[in-house]
Amino acid sequence: MKKFVNDPKDFVAEMLQGLALANPDTLVYVPEYNLIHRSDAPSDERVTIIQGSGSGHEPAHVMTVGPGMLTAACPGDVFAAPPVDYVYETIKRLASSKGVLLIVNNYTGDRMAFEMAQEMASAEGIDVRTLFVDDDVAVQDSLYTVGRRGVAGNFFVMKAVGAAAEAGADLDELVRIGEKVNAATRTMGLALTACTPPSKGAPLFDLEQDKVEFGVGIHGEPGRMRVELASANRMVTDLVDAVATDLQVSGDDRLALMINGLGGTPISELYLAYGIAHRAITAGGAQVTRSYVGEYCTSLDMAGLSVTAVRVDEEIEKLLAAPAEIAVRVF
Repeated sequence: MKKFVNDPKDFVAEMLQGLALANPDTLVYVPEYNLIHRSDAPSDERVTIIQGSGSGHEPAHVMTVGPGMLTAACPGDVFAAPPVDYVYETIKRLASSKGVLLIVNNYTGDRMAFEMAQEMASAEGIDVRTLFVDDDVAVQDSLYTVGRRGVAGNFFVMKAVGAAAEAGADLDELVRIGEKVNAATRTMGLALTACTPPSKGAPLFDLEQDKVEFGVGIHGEPGRMRVELASANRMVTDLVDAVATDLQVSGDDRLALMINGLGGTPISELYLAYGIAHRAITAGGAQVTRSYVGEYCTSLDMAGLSVTAVRVDEEIEKLLAAPAEIAVRVF
């Protein structure tokens, strides 16, 4: 597999350095802790919001640092939780008098790292709270989780609490909002191909040419089943059905709908999939009020996509519509 890689051990550091060099006025890079943070942080005018997890899911999470989103991100190596000291030092360096909110996708390694760092920081008098994201409806337990996995739905949690923090909300209010958004969010993914981690140089798992992994995890974890490749209509509709059934979508619902590319799917195919998903989820009368198409939480170069639906109300819609300035931009 051909890749733009030097020494695989340096892949994450070189990526973070490039990100910082491309955004010199807005982002700061602290290489000792794989830390990317806002150049205007910390600020006692707003709660500090930190997310980590492994690398390989970009733009999540280092590329979603900025006003209206994350204050900082401290990723681990590709598909590996950050070390405890990365999280602990990030909390200490960026702690605000209004407190620190940690957003953690529900994977065992991430939970351990962030919970230990929270305990250490709390012992030093820092007010730290944690939000867990578990939007994946594919499986209840997985290779790296107890309970549901946190996947592309983390974007909506980050966006909502980031907007609220920018408006001056306190830590308790951010926890309430984050829990509300997470509870209203469901996601399901499908892989057409495996991904190739830089250190491995070969696909992470074997997937036959005529098969797809229905319910794949963002680290290549098995999903609900491996099924025959079918038409786009069939595959996307099956994803929507799984999401809508678990969310219990009804004709009165207002929804945010996301088609998230997993890293190797052309944008044209993502928009094709969005059209299918929109028609399927509104067939019973539900209304889509906000639309998202692109790459939000990837799995390196995996060909595939996920469907996310969020049941929104006036509060969530307002937070999702609030402005944000992050490193990922078109022009």
